Amino acid sequence: MNIVSLVDARDPAEYGGKAVQLGAALRAGLPVPGGLAVPWDVVEALSDAERVVGLSDKSLPAMCAVRSSAIGEDSDDASFAGAHLTVLGACGADSVRDAMIAVRESGRDAGALAYRTRMGLDQATRMGVVIQAMVDAEVAGVMFTRDPITGADQRVIEASWGLGEVVVAGLVTPDRYVLDCDGHLLDQHMGEKDVAIRRQPGGGTAEEPVDEGLVCSPCLDESQLAALQRLALACDEAFESTEHDIEFAFVDDDVTLLQRRPITRG
Repeated sequence: MNIVSLVDARDPAEYGGKAVQLGAALRAGLPVPGGLAVPWDVVEALSDAERVVGLSDKSLPAMCAVRSSAIGEDSDDASFAGAHLTVLGACGADSVRDAMIAVRESGRDAGALAYRTRMGLDQATRMGVVIQAMVDAEVAGVMFTRDPITGADQRVIEASWGLGEVVVAGLVTPDRYVLDCDGHLLDQHMGEKDVAIRRQPGGGTAEEPVDEGLVCSPCLDESQLAALQRLALACDEAFESTEHDIEFAFVDDDVTLLQRRPITRG
């Protein structure tokens, strides 16, 4: 198996569900950062002292996001949401290699193995990896195109300032917006967003305080909510489904799709 451009990742048994979902989104013209898909056997063979054939400083973006794409991850039955590591701000081939090793090892953490047990999955983890250009998000979050608790035909959106990891990690109380299936705002609640995770110039990320005036101010405006509605409809068409668990980021009013998986109950 070979490292391929993310747009060419098609086999979930080689590249994992996340890579294949993102590859399909790219082929459909959705706003996904380009990158590479690394198959699980290449990731498994890595050692701390080994360079990865096909990766060089010239072949990589200046700053990368290195994401898990385990076999079975982001599938119809198992999301693995939060179970595996994402490394943001990796700079250069050596840093990306180290990030890939860390992502691989996260598949063997107690929490990830416990999730596998709960879902009745094999304990052996085959970890593919996605390497993408990192988006320096001003606002980011998650959108469920159907309420994940009630199943209602509504968009449920949670967002905060900076990179989306602050929402995923539960470091803030994010803003919450509920739209109907046509994109009309039904409800909104402003959270307390006093911390942001931001990219650092030399690589990596760091927590930073949010300006006092922004802590309880809306982080998404009407035009951005409309952009998320258009993204949801585009995913409907691309994936022939109306149930999507989406991670997104905004730079100005431009939305980026960072991750898409089916909505699962586990």
